Amino acid sequence: MTNLTADQLKQLNMYSIYTEPPERQLFTLATLLDANKIEDTLNIIQAVSGSPNRVVAASYFMRRLGMFVAIQFTNLATYDEVWNGDTNRLTFGAKEEYGKLAISTFASAEDWRYVEDIERRDVIRHILVEQCSAVIKQLRSVASVSPLTLWENIFGFLLWQYHVLLSNPGTDDEARSDLGTLKDDTLWEGIAPRSLFATYLKGSEPAALLNTEVRTTCCFSKDVPGLMQCGFCPLK
Repeated sequence: MTNLTADQLKQLNMYSIYTEPPERQLFTLATLLDANKIEDTLNIIQAVSGSPNRVVAASYFMRRLGMFVAIQFTNLATYDEVWNGDTNRLTFGAKEEYGKLAISTFASAEDWRYVEDIERRDVIRHILVEQCSAVIKQLRSVASVSPLTLWENIFGFLLWQYHVLLSNPGTDDEARSDLGTLKDDTLWEGIAPRSLFATYLKGSEPAALLNTEVRTTCCFSKDVPGLMQCGFCPLK
């Protein structure tokens, strides 16, 4: 267990991640990964977000989860810390944002821990397998949504975070090392034939892809009431 700093808490909140229990709990990561509950869970996501169908709802949620994934990589590069709670302790709740209900993530401060250098690659692999790939498979079991769409929903946030991290001399080395790990094809064995993040970056630095149509799929953000078309949309 670690003690999250005021700066860490502020950054978590900026990405709709909170450390206190939600007032309106909806479900947990364990619920998402339960094949018997995923259909009802996606119905809840659709209702809270106001999404017109399950495909849009699944994409909406993956963008919300993508913020949590990106912040973990930020904390890993900045503080050598990562979230390490049980799946039933990562909670998702309804919280008002900008006058509209949204699905926010609630991760207790007690569940963040220090990461040793020797386990860094394993930690990154764990995030990809247990928090990203596993959830994507579950969502796709009840919604006909492209896996690439869901992965790109995560990558959009990672792209920005690595731009920031690589621009900071204090985090450049760690971020460069973690980015290299994410671009390594062998890390993605069992998930994809090659690194999906490397494919997304197309050989470019994160900073070079800002404000570009880097996505190859639409995230359907434009179809969620109250949201706008994302800045990386290929349909512009």
